[in-house]
Amino acid sequence: MAMQADEIEGMIKSALPDALVEITDLAGDGNHYAARVVSESFRGLPRVKQHKAVYDALGGRMGGVLHALQLTTAIPQN
Repeated sequence: MAMQADEIEGMIKSALPDALVEITDLAGDGNHYAARVVSESFRGLPRVKQHKAVYDALGGRMGGVLHALQLTTAIPQN
């Protein structure tokens, strides 16, 4: 069963409450998404740890229920 974009967004925001999350369904099939996540909690973290924080928020669904996620992370620009 595929995940819905709002479900992915909700899981990320639950783990990173300050995050601005934009989800795009890349193939229209509910299995291939792009996510842009902007959070102050990423400040000072290397990109790999930023991505890990997002994957952790998805609770192990990557590669299973969620087939593919093209991920972009950033810190807010003041």
